[in-house]
Amino acid sequence: MTGSPPILRRLVVPSLLFTLSLLASCRQQARGPAFDVVEASVDQIHEAMAAGRITAVQLVDDYLARIAAYDKQGPALNAIIVINPRARQRAAELDSIYRATGEFVGPLHGIPVIVKDNYDTHDLPTTAGSLSLDGSIPPDDAYQVRRIREAGAIVLAKSNMAEFAFSPYETVGSELPGYTRNPYATNRTTAGSSGGTAAAVAASFGAVGLGTDTGNSIRGPSSHQALVGIRSTHDLTSRDGIVPLYEDRDVGGPIARTVADAVAVLDVIAGTDPADPYTMHADEHVPAGGYEQYLDPDGLKGARIGVARQLSDDSTADPETMQRFRQAIADLRARGAVIVDSAMIPGYDTLITKPLFCRRFRPDINAYLASLGPNAPVKTLQDIIDSGRYHPTIAQRLRYMADFPASVGSHCDTVNTNAAALRDAVLQLMDDQNLDALVYPTWNNPPRLIGDLNTPDGNNSWKLSPPTGFPAITVPMGFVHGDLPVGLQIFGRAWSEPTLIKIAYGYEQATHRRHPPATTPPLSSDR
Repeated sequence: MTGSPPILRRLVVPSLLFTLSLLASCRQQARGPAFDVVEASVDQIHEAMAAGRITAVQLVDDYLARIAAYDKQGPALNAIIVINPRARQRAAELDSIYRATGEFVGPLHGIPVIVKDNYDTHDLPTTAGSLSLDGSIPPDDAYQVRRIREAGAIVLAKSNMAEFAFSPYETVGSELPGYTRNPYATNRTTAGSSGGTAAAVAASFGAVGLGTDTGNSIRGPSSHQALVGIRSTHDLTSRDGIVPLYEDRDVGGPIARTVADAVAVLDVIAGTDPADPYTMHADEHVPAGGYEQYLDPDGLKGARIGVARQLSDDSTADPETMQRFRQAIADLRARGAVIVDSAMIPGYDTLITKPLFCRRFRPDINAYLASLGPNAPVKTLQDIIDSGRYHPTIAQRLRYMADFPASVGSHCDTVNTNAAALRDAVLQLMDDQNLDALVYPTWNNPPRLIGDLNTPDGNNSWKLSPPTGFPAITVPMGFVHGDLPVGLQIFGRAWSEPTLIKIAYGYEQATHRRHPPATTPPLSSDR
């Protein structure tokens, strides 16, 4: 199935999923006390495994049954590009190891993961959402994929994405026909570009997910689907084996339903990778004992948090979203945080108008394609354009990238100078006010209608974190206009993940703003 044409693959996968959903339903009758995979956390899954309430095989079957029920039918979220046909086999191997040893192979033992389709997988195609890469099998796994597999995770499926990660606004490409839909309102967008991973995790198609973020694409989809997303310090996690957009801004990381689950993934993927020079000093900044130790329900006590009004107070901001933001500030204060309102970045209004992203897609994608070896379906960006195998919405951007000067050095030098000035201004503010973090709405507006690129988007994610290289976490902030999710973004200095995790976890545990989407309820086999 891996190398089959896309039309055949789309016929085979639903048939496989229907069969597996029947098997899961039958097996449910043979189990002990039922285990509900909907909203199940990593810790809850491991506790159920240890208690004999579920096996890795049963877990895979239950998630596949939900994909069969809800991805291409029912609400038709359209989040999944391809199912891993060896997922059950790997689950059986893990079950066998656990029966023989009584030990998990690692911290993600048996955890089914949804992986964005720009992560290399040696056993599944990696297309970046583009027909131009249809059937492309990389020679090995991306570093982060290898790390989660070594930790016992099961790559369950590859998820849809905005083609080549170009769009922060919608999740659509040419490899999978149609838009990915928001499970909270199926006429609404998932944001981009990791919208497939976010929709799948929100709908409990898997336990956790991997996304990527160049300007927005972990945090925006997480915010739009009431999830937790972590964009780490730029140099903390490896980009090796991730189809690039702009390598000097790209970050891969977790998308999850809880802070604890996102941290469980971060603990596995963070650190130095010799194949990615950016991460040369990462190990020096990973705390002994990992990040889990910072899951402190009292983590807000004494934290000094600045309210970034220069981002939140926009004239086009949605009033209900701003009401949720005001409530979030009150919640932070009530749990012991010291709120500095407002915290003004010196010179921000001028700095934000300058170029902050180096348009280096052509050399970066050409280098990635060369890494695929002689069997790559295309060799260069120009080959992609000449193939015509891409979504019409990205045609102009592909041509723009191809026409960009062959040497991007002077352009990137200017961008780096601008980014350094913004970084210095942020640090000046945080130092002067002795701040641990800044907060602002991840997006000032709720998810837009699918196809709407005219009304205000409210995307704040690109403005601070990528150009400074500093980390940010988005956490569910509540719902507006019925059941449309909005998120709170928590931003800090380089390598401040421990502090941000304490703040995010403290806020999450105090508020519990997330609830699952109504469009994808438990199946009978989930109960």
